[in-house]
Amino acid sequence: MPLQIIRQDITKMHVDAIVNTTNEDMIGYSGVDLAVHKGAGPQLEAACEQLAPLPLGSAKITSGYDLDAEYIIHTAGPVWEGGNAGESDILKSCYVESLKLAVEVGCETVAFPLISAGTYGFPKNLVLKFAVQVISEFLFDHELTVYLCVFDRTSYEFSKKLFHEISELINDDYVAEYAQFASESVALPRQTRSLFHPKSRASAEGCKSMPLLSEETVGQSLQEYMKEMDKPFAYKLFDWIDKREMTDVECYKKANVDKKTFSKIKCNPQTYKPSKQTAVAFAIALKLNLEETQNLLASAGLTLSDSFAFDKIIRYFIQKEIYDIFEINEALFEFDQVLLGC
Repeated sequence: MPLQIIRQDITKMHVDAIVNTTNEDMIGYSGVDLAVHKGAGPQLEAACEQLAPLPLGSAKITSGYDLDAEYIIHTAGPVWEGGNAGESDILKSCYVESLKLAVEVGCETVAFPLISAGTYGFPKNLVLKFAVQVISEFLFDHELTVYLCVFDRTSYEFSKKLFHEISELINDDYVAEYAQFASESVALPRQTRSLFHPKSRASAEGCKSMPLLSEETVGQSLQEYMKEMDKPFAYKLFDWIDKREMTDVECYKKANVDKKTFSKIKCNPQTYKPSKQTAVAFAIALKLNLEETQNLLASAGLTLSDSFAFDKIIRYFIQKEIYDIFEINEALFEFDQVLLGC
């Protein structure tokens, strides 16, 4: 998927470029900056001395040296002064200029930290929401995969109201069991984990029994019966795109799906079968109601049930007519579910 929120140390990312949030002197003295300098080795310090100074909100690039990334894009973020000193404008510039530079040098994958959310005191939950908004706007016009690295769960404050509302929808037994295992720091058994995972076989099975065959159908041969096949997923997707008067690009961008995946759908409409998170992502992009979403999923042999956390979270947002895919992904991220897109 073009934008992914992940829990990972940015210096461990295998990407074309990582973004380093630094100061105007480009000296790695704390936080992400220090970790990047340690990981890249002494050659980075020499390169930074030649590039400095780095104006606030701007971006410059060096080799990745000893890191797995080919490049390091350095940007100087703002110090938080309460929010009324132009911090947001500088922060936006940091993300945009870094993205522009990544595209300029031909990067296909880039990883960002939460810029200025450490030593510089910018509220982490504000940085996360701001970063998602700025990056998603940029990706609407560019083909690029961006990872937003959130080092730990304390890096943002998920809406408590939203958390409780979703928790109430999720099966009480699931919540209790998950809380028990989490508190005991014990991994769920493989069989148990599969029950709560949206990719599990069980999650693809309908929650209602199939209707009985009519007398007319019973009298048909299998060949005659099979002629009455419904449209496969791809054709239903294309019908909805036309109905919503959207372009293909607009649809897959809003679904947080990359161009390569959409090309596969276009080239193999009869045989393409999406993952559940991809199929749901398109339903969200198209702003389908629950019945329409179920119909689209059914064309790929999938469904939303009341038995799985992923499914109930998706149903929650659709029923509330909230179709912001990144807000939905934030909720899925909080509940340790697979994110929407591909």
